[in-house]
Amino acid sequence: MPLPLSSADKIAAYAIHPPNPTTQFLAIEHSQAVHRINLINEWDPAITTGTRILELGCGQGTCTQALAHAVSPSGHITAIDPASPDYGAPFTLAQAQSHLSSGALGPLITFERADPVSFLNAIPKDAEPQWDVAVLAHCIWYFPSASSLDEILSALRGRVKRVCIAEWALQATELAALAHVLAALARATCEAHRTGSKENIQTTLSPRAIREAAVRAGWKVEKEGVVVPVRELSDGFWEVGTVVDEEFLEDVEREVEDERVKAVLRAARDATVAAAKAGVGKVRSMDVWVATLVSE
Repeated sequence: MPLPLSSADKIAAYAIHPPNPTTQFLAIEHSQAVHRINLINEWDPAITTGTRILELGCGQGTCTQALAHAVSPSGHITAIDPASPDYGAPFTLAQAQSHLSSGALGPLITFERADPVSFLNAIPKDAEPQWDVAVLAHCIWYFPSASSLDEILSALRGRVKRVCIAEWALQATELAALAHVLAALARATCEAHRTGSKENIQTTLSPRAIREAAVRAGWKVEKEGVVVPVRELSDGFWEVGTVVDEEFLEDVEREVEDERVKAVLRAARDATVAAAKAGVGKVRSMDVWVATLVSE
């Protein structure tokens, strides 16, 4: 059964908050909750009351809390992320996850700091499946390489019935989201020439590339669609901000050696700046590709 958007305030309230949250902070949390509700509803009926979920790349738990709300009271989320506990701002992963674990959703969530492939491969293939569904929500672009997705999807075979994916679609239904598309490509190109970066975007994989990886790993698309994020979702604004900032050009000059690549990155930044100015209203977040995979 689809989650009502009216549950966004309750889901947002589960997250860690500063002592005196501003109106802006609360609005950001609300928009993030609305977005996750829309993703979960696109995956319907894969996720419902009682579903056992393995969430990979859970981060601070923004999607985890929405998933836990959706599967309560009898489901469970095993949430995996390999990032350092001190990663993230204004709250670290450790702080955000600890807050969720000690709150009302705590009994429904188990957080694990682990590499997803190593975690899965430690479970015998002939073991009774512990989960019904694996969820990868806005985490694929964090992967260090395209092959990481192949390895994860292969490791999931035989361990879950379905895989639910949500990732930026590299398309913009709204003109104001075009800058987000350009910024993502600029950032990913820059990161391909850096080592040890902790930027949110490491590897941009399009829906087509994700589909192809799924086929290679023995999965097929059961259902897919596109979600146009609500205007208030700030991810696009944040990503564009990191590219139009002068520090982006400093990174290019300092860490990219090939002059042709430098020229491409300068041009990509200029295009991002122009698109941000041309957008109607503030920069918006690009479309999201949402899919459910089943084994071949």
